Amino acid sequence: MNRYSFILFILAIISCTPAPEKKLKTIVNGTPESAGYSSQRLARLDSTMNDWVDKGWMNGAVSLIIRNGKIAHYKSFGYNDLETKAPLDKAGIFRIASQTKAITSVAAMILYEEGKFLLEDPVSKYIPSFANIQVLDKFNDKDTTYTTIPAKRQITIRDLLTHTSGIGYAQIGSKEANSIYAKNNITGGLDVYEGTLADAMTRLGTLPLMHQPGERWTYGLNTDLLGRLVEIWSGKTLEEFFNERIFKPLDMKDTYFNVPEEKATRVVNFFMADSTGLKKFEKALGGDLNFPLRKKSYFSGGGGLSSTIYDYAVFLQMLLNEGEYNGVRLLSRNTVRMMTMNQIGDLNLGDNKFGLGFAIVSEKGSSMMPHQIGTYSWGGAFSTGYWVDPKENMVVLIYRQMWGAHDAEIDAKFKVLVYQAIHD
Repeated sequence: MNRYSFILFILAIISCTPAPEKKLKTIVNGTPESAGYSSQRLARLDSTMNDWVDKGWMNGAVSLIIRNGKIAHYKSFGYNDLETKAPLDKAGIFRIASQTKAITSVAAMILYEEGKFLLEDPVSKYIPSFANIQVLDKFNDKDTTYTTIPAKRQITIRDLLTHTSGIGYAQIGSKEANSIYAKNNITGGLDVYEGTLADAMTRLGTLPLMHQPGERWTYGLNTDLLGRLVEIWSGKTLEEFFNERIFKPLDMKDTYFNVPEEKATRVVNFFMADSTGLKKFEKALGGDLNFPLRKKSYFSGGGGLSSTIYDYAVFLQMLLNEGEYNGVRLLSRNTVRMMTMNQIGDLNLGDNKFGLGFAIVSEKGSSMMPHQIGTYSWGGAFSTGYWVDPKENMVVLIYRQMWGAHDAEIDAKFKVLVYQAIHD
């Protein structure tokens, strides 16, 4: 073969070789098979979700699976009203509670990339009331008095993002935290209409930590405090910053602290189980569940948002895309890498670890369930949840608005049903 023929031969091989499939930078409609799923095996998920509704384990749910940027499954099951049998709309607006934390964490890291702070900066650099922080020593159950000892070091921004500061949770935390915060008008941030986030977080700085900074992982008001810092660094309210820097760029049109009146009918009902079954409730966690519709100016970065499952999927796809969605870059890929890796060292969150705003599946955690090492996730108190599995190039969400006896079992079995249907 002469040189000319050889070159033509090589060019012919190259022209016949399919180009590697590019990761999609937006979510698109697809079939299960186009996303690497089996329709037949996904049918197990559908039948099981319907079975849970029929058995009264849940009133309804919306689930969404996106793999390789393609929607493999996006369905609603059950009812938004059990009496009238009004169906649950997959475009319903859900109270996402602690799923707000990931958005606040991204907001903070946007400002981190702009040089507004460093992760090791002490919180007291920006909120002086945290300068002389104390740690709870002894607590008297009878009269709720307590003694303190000095903290061994300042709490940092990194401590807030990793929940290792020692700050507890109001209303849903330990008995000590619940008592101390209640006496000082510190709340969990939902259904709050008096005072400002600035005042509340300043008061928080005068109250004791539940343990020494960095000593262990404790779920607390860290992200509410981080939200206040976002306001300080940006000069905007948290609502304004979210709208301008996250929601509008990502075209998240249904995510709010204050759901507008014209969308009020889309806010999903909430149910709780009692001895006779599931019943619609209007109050939970010490507040009115109409809080998404009640105009507020106290913006809880730890739990105040309401959203649709699709809006939040766009946010998660942006993270899976290493900070970019539809030509808009919110974060650099190395910042997303930092956020989604172990940031708590030898400390543990059950079998897993924690990054900067997310639970991270460890090797041990991956051995217990089918999700891959490095999967990151969180959820909300009203039974919404998500995970992102980078190794499977997958975003998965399940949204409910209820508390029932079988919630944990539903969550675990849902995960198994999602993974067993992968077929590529």
